Amino acid sequence: MTDALSFLNGVSPAWFLILAGLLAWASPRSELRKALMLLGPIGALCAWFATGETGVYGVIDLGPVVLETFRLDNLSRVWALVFILIGFINGVYALHDRNRMTDGAALIYAGSAVGAVFAGDLLTLFFFWELTALASAPLIFAVGTPEAQRAGLRYLAIQVLSGVALLGGATIWASQTGSWAFDALGTDSWAGIIMLLAFGLKAGFPLLHMWLPDAYPKATGVGSVVLSAFTTKLAIYALARGFAGEEVLITIGLVMAVFPIVFAMTSNDLRQTLAYALINQLGFMVVAVGVGGDLGLNGAAANAFVGVIYMALMFMVLGAVLLRTGTLRVSELGGLYKSMPVTALFAIIGALSVVGAPLFSGFVAKTLILSATHYAHHDWAYTILVYASAGVMELSVLKVVYFTFFGTDRGIRVKEAPQTMHLGMALAAFLCVFLGVNYQALYGILPFDMDYSPYKLSSVFGQVQLLLGGLLVFALALYFKLFPLKGDRTILDADWLYRRFGDACARWGAAMGQLLFDAIGKGLSAAITRIRGRLFNLFSPAGALSKEFPSGLMALWTAIMLAGVVLVAYFSPS
Repeated sequence: MTDALSFLNGVSPAWFLILAGLLAWASPRSELRKALMLLGPIGALCAWFATGETGVYGVIDLGPVVLETFRLDNLSRVWALVFILIGFINGVYALHDRNRMTDGAALIYAGSAVGAVFAGDLLTLFFFWELTALASAPLIFAVGTPEAQRAGLRYLAIQVLSGVALLGGATIWASQTGSWAFDALGTDSWAGIIMLLAFGLKAGFPLLHMWLPDAYPKATGVGSVVLSAFTTKLAIYALARGFAGEEVLITIGLVMAVFPIVFAMTSNDLRQTLAYALINQLGFMVVAVGVGGDLGLNGAAANAFVGVIYMALMFMVLGAVLLRTGTLRVSELGGLYKSMPVTALFAIIGALSVVGAPLFSGFVAKTLILSATHYAHHDWAYTILVYASAGVMELSVLKVVYFTFFGTDRGIRVKEAPQTMHLGMALAAFLCVFLGVNYQALYGILPFDMDYSPYKLSSVFGQVQLLLGGLLVFALALYFKLFPLKGDRTILDADWLYRRFGDACARWGAAMGQLLFDAIGKGLSAAITRIRGRLFNLFSPAGALSKEFPSGLMALWTAIMLAGVVLVAYFSPS
């Protein structure tokens, strides 16, 4: 079989996904598109299998610049593998869908993410980085509503801006170092800081994150699954490759892990709630990258791998609910376990994985980050992460499951989700359980070898305590009716800075400017009036210059002036 696939040796798996996406986009036949959505990831895996060993392939020598389009190493392997897997799972999940735009876009999006992960130089990274933006935006535009159009335009603008920042930083970096290689970058230069900002835009750094909870709820049911998998996790890979051990990332990650709790609890849109939970999850990974070291990077990679799967599962569940009920508002759902029991079961499995329950994938990944933080003596960061885990993850995911399936029964009776959607959810749910029980399979693909057992008594006992504490807080919030809040509401979040504070400052500045201009105008008007009055008094027919003077006085002044002229002429040098 290896000989049969030898012609694929050195070909980046990304091209198989991109080619399949282009063909799917061009094909009017739904059956062909669905076949391509399954064959594309399979072809990518075959190309990977044919290449085999780690190394740099697909080298393009352009003279002053050498492009490395396929760098396979221990770090890129983790992200590329989960991207291809979720591409296949999404292909199964989307078999019921007949949208040509989303079929093609999903494949090209997956391929561009894989291509960016395998990029060995900054120019190749930029190409695929921008391609992810162009390929993913149609997943939002395909909805066709004015809200989706606005969210899609904002999403596209932010993603393109990230690429522009990446290219600018890369150009400065190459001019300073003479190299376009995509390796450790650091924050010691402006080039590194600019590229950190570029990665931060995609990773959802604080104040740069509002595109995420704005766009994900506006995408199609299938589109939100794909969006949750690639863009932000690709940014985490870029941070791990370029900025491992930068301690500023610890602070940034902690803020990301904590601040979403209020917004996750108050949002009336369940996909927006999950988007805030996703930001919390990304915060854990950013902290792990900031801690650095073998254990820290392994923790970031493990959480990225399992996080892609269990967050995709949760968005799959909500996609099925949206398909059957037409809504994802907390105030309109409840009691769906009676109509959609299988979907409810998958939701419970996904939730247990998200909150890090023992025997589920989230537990074996999250303990790596907590251990890395503890062993690196970042005790304050460790404490914050523990409470952030119990706060944002549990409350947000419990909210999704409870209010969708087990809350107040609103009499909604619908059919179960299509079997193809169940099959996609089943594949993701299986991996959530399998990787939690057989954690060696996950640890075996991580970038660095390690001897680590997550199922220590202290770890299990501590996590169970956190779960019970989160359940208690959730129950108390329900008892005191702290949530859900009734009806839709606009969550401004960081947008408050310009939609409220910025707008108020602009209005105040305009009012103060108007007062200043009015005061200046009044002052100029008064000055002009005074000058005009004096000129009138001087030059008018009744003015001073028109008055009659005595002839004797005029003769005296004339004599004085002539004497002055004679004196000047006499004493002037000849």
